[in-house]
Amino acid sequence: MSVLVFTEHTQGVFKKKCFEEVQYAAALAKQMNTTVTAVVLGNANADAMSQLGAYGAQKVLHVADARLDNLNSRAYTKAITAAAEKDSASVIILSHDVTGKAVGPRIAARMKAGMAAGAIALPDLSKGFVVKKAVFAGKAYAFVNITSEQKIVLLMQNSSPVIKGEGTAVVETFSVAFDDKDFGVQVKEVNKVTGVVPLGEAELVVSGGRGMKGPENWHILEDLANTMGAALACSRPVADSHWRPHHEHVGQTGGTIRPNLYVAVGISGAIQHLAGVNSSKTIVVINKDNEAPFFKAADYGVVGDALEIVPQLTAAMKKFKEAHH
Repeated sequence: MSVLVFTEHTQGVFKKKCFEEVQYAAALAKQMNTTVTAVVLGNANADAMSQLGAYGAQKVLHVADARLDNLNSRAYTKAITAAAEKDSASVIILSHDVTGKAVGPRIAARMKAGMAAGAIALPDLSKGFVVKKAVFAGKAYAFVNITSEQKIVLLMQNSSPVIKGEGTAVVETFSVAFDDKDFGVQVKEVNKVTGVVPLGEAELVVSGGRGMKGPENWHILEDLANTMGAALACSRPVADSHWRPHHEHVGQTGGTIRPNLYVAVGISGAIQHLAGVNSSKTIVVINKDNEAPFFKAADYGVVGDALEIVPQLTAAMKKFKEAHH
């Protein structure tokens, strides 16, 4: 009764969230006195797959079908379910992202398994199989006890640090009997933002709001982000005004992120925006309005004009980096 973890890759490359999933699965498997098997779909590098062993996987089941290089929730469900049956998996771990949200419920329905989405900690096995998750936009926690024989957990990204160990996983080619219905929906084209750190994977994020006064001032935030090695984000009014592209919008109606550091510049902190960022490990707010709601959620706050403060902050960071290079 192994722990099965679905590790999604991008053009054969595994990202940090995959390593976090495998490490989470390994910690759970240790408590359950069992093993970890990773599932990889589509074309992937054999060496990269074997390196999943450094994070706790003993085995990798590889479904080497090129049609699986792009998300197809129906085909993914069939492949992961087949892998779970082959490995007699009692728990299946997926990431709480677009793919996990599309595939997890399908697997749960097919396997008649209970599911907890958005887990932020290891299940408490002393009380059954109790999964902790954030609810009400991170304002409270829920504890979900999964009582079914097979269980599915969608892990929230950046819930735990990733530590690379030693060891390699055995890669085993695994075939799944697909039919035409499994690929009734086909991906014709994929357009991805390139040249920047994807927001969902960024550990450092610099975000701007209407307090920046216009797109002509955005170079100030870009300079800060480049100095920090951070990704750029924005509030909804900024995206709606076409100051910044919509893929940078974070909040209740945009992206939800969990970076280690979130720097909010000129953002008032409406509840809709907080819903997408309040799970950040550390929040720094820069705003000239000392009554801005965001200060209540901030770990650190600076009251003042962002157009004056941010360049000084950037200069200080550059000086610090030069001194400690």
